[in-house]
Amino acid sequence: MDSPKRITGRHERTSAGEEEVAAFIPKPLPPSDPPLVMGAALAQRLRAAEQALARLELAGEMVPSVDWFVYAFVRKEAVLSSQIEGTQATLVDLLTFEAWEQPDTPANADVEELCNYLDALTFARKELASSKGLPISMRLLNKVHRRLMRGVRGAERAPGEVRRSQNWIGGSRPGNAAYVPPPPHALGDLLSAFERYVHADDDLSPLVRAGLLHVQFETIHPYLDGNGRIGRLLVVLVLEHWKLLTKPLLYLSLFLKRHRDEYYRRLTAVRVEGDWEGWLDFFLDGVATIADEAVMSARELFALVAADRERVLRHAGISIVALRLFELLPRHPVVTVASTMKLVETTKPTAGRAIEVLVSAGVLAETTGKKRDRSFVYEKYLERLRVGTELARGR
Repeated sequence: MDSPKRITGRHERTSAGEEEVAAFIPKPLPPSDPPLVMGAALAQRLRAAEQALARLELAGEMVPSVDWFVYAFVRKEAVLSSQIEGTQATLVDLLTFEAWEQPDTPANADVEELCNYLDALTFARKELASSKGLPISMRLLNKVHRRLMRGVRGAERAPGEVRRSQNWIGGSRPGNAAYVPPPPHALGDLLSAFERYVHADDDLSPLVRAGLLHVQFETIHPYLDGNGRIGRLLVVLVLEHWKLLTKPLLYLSLFLKRHRDEYYRRLTAVRVEGDWEGWLDFFLDGVATIADEAVMSARELFALVAADRERVLRHAGISIVALRLFELLPRHPVVTVASTMKLVETTKPTAGRAIEVLVSAGVLAETTGKKRDRSFVYEKYLERLRVGTELARGR
């Protein structure tokens, strides 16, 4: 897409390690010189994205158990956003860990990153929902970042603190980096301007503003690690804060993972060419695409559960405990005998029998092949839910 050339920032010579590099200092939002051009094609993209989000919000309101989808879709986004950064864990890995979790048994490093993401998002949403909580601000994002990085890769790189040293992206050293973010001394003013734009009155659509804020955050790159995940989580938070969605049902990272090369290329084009319009075309396409896919997924999952409920109710060996377990499966699609004992508050023999009923009804399947320490998976549900979250072969 053609867009007017504009200057989006300036370069400043600074030191990184033992090299001198050109760090980029972006102009504050919104885009100017010239202002953002919402031409006919981009305006149509925006309408399509807004309508798709409205359909997703409506889908969440119409199903009796929206908590199912919040549980599932938040985990899907956690996995996808982390995979973009190289995390080698899948949705099934996360759900299996949650089923087996013991207080004294740590997850492997990749799964721990996913657990941290979930903790960080839960914390942020509680803060924003509370009258005494923090607004969207660097204070909030610092606290979120601290939770995201706790005990995982990058935990030694000042979690929860804006960086005090120069970082760079890509390349083997600063001198051949693909991008060098602003120097530390410029971060105070840049992040103050970033915060002001979050809370400023603006004629632009909130969805457009969400896209602008994501790029600006990635461009500033205020932390030594974890910027990508925080920048994508920021989109989730502002969509809810600006009431485009009342629940975090949009797993936009699926689109960004599918089009990872273009994602990074579009970010670069904003900095190098001032092509905010091209980025927004890509971003809004992603919102519309994933919102519509999420609606379809929600419908399919709900229809599957309804059909399986009928099958379970007709099963000759059905019991109250087995039925209670079935109703919990959408939020616990991987179970063990031990986790079932806790979920339905029953004894080990009764939990085992409930699982056996659901296995014989064709709902649960044993996946380990073991005689002990077995896991049981709601396979048909997970098969639909995990689309896009598997790792590429050979990785």
